[in-house]
Amino acid sequence: MSVPQRHVPTEAEAKKVLSRHLPAGYAFRATPLDDATDTATTSHPNAPSHSPESSLRLLGGDVHRHLYKVRSQATSKPRSASFSYSSINHAPASPPRQTTQPASSAAEQLAPGGFRREFVRRKLGRFNTISAPVTSNFVSFLDLYGGFAGEDLAESSDEDENNNNKATDNEEEPDSNGGPNDGDAARETRPLLGRRKSSRAAGKKSDAGLAKTFFTLLKAFIGTGIMFLPKAFNNGGILFSACVLVAISALSMLAFHLLLQCKRRYGGGYGDLAEEIIGPRMRQLVLVSITLSQLGFVCAGTVFVAENLLSFFNAVLQRPNPLSTSILIALQLVALVPLAFIRNISKLGPAALLADVFILFGLVYIFYYDIGALAHNGVSSSVKLFNPQHFAMTIGSAIFTFEGVGLILPIQSSMKRPEKFEQLLCIVMAIITVIFISVGVLCYATFGADTQIEVISNYPQDSKLVNAVQFIYSLAVLVGTPVQLFPALRIVEARLFARSSSGKRSSATKWQKNAFRTAVVLLCIAVSVLGANDLDRFVALIGSFACVPLVYIFPAILHYKGVAETRLEKAGDVLLAVGGLVGMVFTTAITVANSFV
Repeated sequence: MSVPQRHVPTEAEAKKVLSRHLPAGYAFRATPLDDATDTATTSHPNAPSHSPESSLRLLGGDVHRHLYKVRSQATSKPRSASFSYSSINHAPASPPRQTTQPASSAAEQLAPGGFRREFVRRKLGRFNTISAPVTSNFVSFLDLYGGFAGEDLAESSDEDENNNNKATDNEEEPDSNGGPNDGDAARETRPLLGRRKSSRAAGKKSDAGLAKTFFTLLKAFIGTGIMFLPKAFNNGGILFSACVLVAISALSMLAFHLLLQCKRRYGGGYGDLAEEIIGPRMRQLVLVSITLSQLGFVCAGTVFVAENLLSFFNAVLQRPNPLSTSILIALQLVALVPLAFIRNISKLGPAALLADVFILFGLVYIFYYDIGALAHNGVSSSVKLFNPQHFAMTIGSAIFTFEGVGLILPIQSSMKRPEKFEQLLCIVMAIITVIFISVGVLCYATFGADTQIEVISNYPQDSKLVNAVQFIYSLAVLVGTPVQLFPALRIVEARLFARSSSGKRSSATKWQKNAFRTAVVLLCIAVSVLGANDLDRFVALIGSFACVPLVYIFPAILHYKGVAETRLEKAGDVLLAVGGLVGMVFTTAITVANSFV
């Protein structure tokens, strides 16, 4: 299927078109001082000027200035154009360079817009868009969740307007000496063009190097799902489960490759690709799948927290705990509801940092204890190579663990050299596959058939270190839950509320959104209570039903419709899509039968 290519006009063509419509005698200037310099060098005020004047002297010059810039860039650039606002705006993060240009004259400042232009000229460094490298810290990593699956979910208009109005309120303080209100002066501190909603995303540079992208991918894939692997190995057997993880890793890499090929041809996020290649309904289907998978992660996380806290309290109190798993799940509302009200994902940075530190600490302890126990006691006698009764749940749990498709597109877009992304992704997938298999094999080989879903409960419960690990693991999953919930909330909110509706303008709108977020958290808690008795089956069900379409079926369909040209490519896409569909139906049916029948 051939895709028609849009004709992009060259610079020469753009200049030719603009020259027919723009008035003669005016040109793009970097600053309004260029004309002042030209005037100062003229012997007489009425002497003819052979150089064109700045387009800023025209009525509405600030509005159509970019048109003159396009025309000037199509020709050889004079020195003044080489220091344009565009180049300054995208300069690297360095102190503003001092200039020897004189200040504007009083006459020029009295001209329409002259004072504002002089103020901007003096304070130009203040408006530079300085983008820290993506993934340089955990807050910038969370911004990738703001662009989850390539969707514009960074922040709602409530938060955006709230931040802008706070800045305005701080600057527009009345003069304490009874002078005129400083509101006019405060407005002079703002850029000439107002902040667009997408400016934060647009301002980021694609300057992440290979090392930063490598660690970002590790953070994207190694999450709380790794804690469900020991029980998955118990369900499937040590050999079968290891083979399943290798196969899932290879299939996931293939699906990521297909999705990236679609992005290279069409651009945009996951939903954008679906709409461009197939249509709006496919976009909605993708967003529904993203929402279901994220809500599934939230439900599994809340059950995992409750199970670990129950084991922790039983070990510390050394007597039966009066709190049941259902009560511990419900108590998490105290933390989840307020965190769900956060509109800006970057504000969850400290919580996500804490979660990652706790997970790393727990993994180090698991490796330390298991290796020591295997060295002294050997492999458990109850270890099986294959478990024919519950092997299907291993497949769902493995898919759940590898689900990271939502961050693939944003991470690739953040790279300085995106053509190296797939090669780097292959290396990362190989590394995390080794880590996942190591955790599953070590825990299952150590405890055998006694391996529990909350694997920390298998370790000596009279050890204070084990109790500490158990508790911080619960905190790690709990504080990471709002990050998983954020994309689902923003996707559904975009459908229920108009983009123009703002809680800043209307308290009713704000509390309607808060009520909706509270209802979503309550729904997740209710589902978690229902699935609390069989957490391993619940995780397998989420992986089979919610994650398989998003990771395997949809990329194959999009590649088939939009990219594949040869018969071999189309046959591979059909095989992956049909295989994913059959696997989803089979594993979902087996998991439901083992859990509820």
